[in-house]
Amino acid sequence: MKDLKHLIYFEDLLQDANNELIRQAQSEGMKCIGYMCENVPEPLLNLPGCFSSRLRAPRTGSIDVGTYYLTSFLCEYSRALLERALEGGFNFVDAVITPDGCTMMNRCVENMEVLKAMGEGKEGFFFDYMEIPMKADYNGLDLYVLQCRNHILKPLSENYGIDVSDAAIRKAVSEHNRVCRLIREIGDFRKSETPAITGYEYNVITLATYAAPKHLIIDRLEETLEELKHREPDAKPWFRARVVVAGSEVDDTDFIKLIEDSGAFVCADRFCYGSLPGRDVIELNDDENALTQICRQYMYRGECPRYMDTAKMDGRRAYIDRIAKEYRADGIIFQQMKFCDPWAYEKMMGSTILRDEYGWPVLAVDRPYSIGSSGQMRTRVQAFMESIDIKKIRKEAE
Repeated sequence: MKDLKHLIYFEDLLQDANNELIRQAQSEGMKCIGYMCENVPEPLLNLPGCFSSRLRAPRTGSIDVGTYYLTSFLCEYSRALLERALEGGFNFVDAVITPDGCTMMNRCVENMEVLKAMGEGKEGFFFDYMEIPMKADYNGLDLYVLQCRNHILKPLSENYGIDVSDAAIRKAVSEHNRVCRLIREIGDFRKSETPAITGYEYNVITLATYAAPKHLIIDRLEETLEELKHREPDAKPWFRARVVVAGSEVDDTDFIKLIEDSGAFVCADRFCYGSLPGRDVIELNDDENALTQICRQYMYRGECPRYMDTAKMDGRRAYIDRIAKEYRADGIIFQQMKFCDPWAYEKMMGSTILRDEYGWPVLAVDRPYSIGSSGQMRTRVQAFMESIDIKKIRKEAE
């Protein structure tokens, strides 16, 4: 297929946490609010006068210093972020807001604060911490709303004079939804038998919407969508099987590239930093305040293992089964970052149930934060492709 016009631009944005669009927005007087977890409602960080940046540590090398402070038993994502902060790589942010989605992320940010790794010379800079409900019910919603009001809206207003009114929140949701609709429409091309976009390309584009100010990237998203409508896909599929990648945090596009170089097509992305459900549109009515509606939708649609009630646990497997059917998958790769406690249990249960009760071929793997050119991972994915090929042959012979 012909190369996408803006793909290199999107790739370049992901090479540095402090990318050119962040610098442009800050030069216009906007405040950059850093966050690390999907449990922080994104529109609340994109109110008029500020924008969100979901923090990453691209081109990670050694994480020895991060490991010194956090120990080797915490996930590499948290250690890589702390390492990058101590190197000065996040000095551009004007605030950091983190939830207790997992204790590892809390430890990471607490160390950033104690070690004064960020905020030097920035008047108004703050760290703040949110408590996230563990059950999706009316009590959980009350907690969620209170936490967002006290630990997002209040400090943004007090420290930077950000307008946190209902009208401002609705405006932020409108812009958020515009990005979500574009990303979802681009992602729908993956459903085709001969898709006009690769999983790697889609991963790069989606990740860019988390890493850059949304108002500065929309025009390129719109151009990419129009380009895909006229892009001629390869006459013969270049992949052997279609797979859903599910599980924990993935902000390393090399991981998706490795999977596709091994013969798979990543047709759906149910992982943190992905589009399902991270780029769901937020529907607002005029009868209830916007904050409560946002929190309700984030809580009930969230696929994070932080939620431990039975309905949510069962719903996570049903959700993966549903999108695997919708995107015409042949199998599921259930991945978990090494030492990620919440997703370790979820991967074990989810991969077993999806295989035994839903009948899907499933590959369960744990992986480092930065995959590099892992020969072992490539071998495992290739072996999984072969197992899917064998199942197809046996099914055709029946």
